[in-house]
Amino acid sequence: MSAEAPSSEWITYEEFSRVDLRVAEVVAAERIPNADRLLKLTVRVGEEERTIVAGIAQHYAPEQMVGKRIIIVANLKPRKVFGVESQGMLLAAQEGERLALVELPEPIASGAKVS
Repeated sequence: MSAEAPSSEWITYEEFSRVDLRVAEVVAAERIPNADRLLKLTVRVGEEERTIVAGIAQHYAPEQMVGKRIIIVANLKPRKVFGVESQGMLLAAQEGERLALVELPEPIASGAKVS
């Protein structure tokens, strides 16, 4: 998509500003039974803990996730995934079969706003 050509998929700055991106620290991770692709993550966002279900199990083992500082969409409406309420979404980049989490290289506090 070129910058010159308008796109029906473009969003406005106001629409984007409604997305609440936050730093979250993964404090626990486990596989979800009968779901080959899903991990259940417990993350700390500031003083709050929440659960996020993520389709990353084919790329990351649960023990690899603990301690990572990732970026999440904090104001996504919760929904049930394989019987587990997911309270956000993590950010990752995918290229073909490769997947990489959006992680912070510096020790930024969990709950910090991403802008």
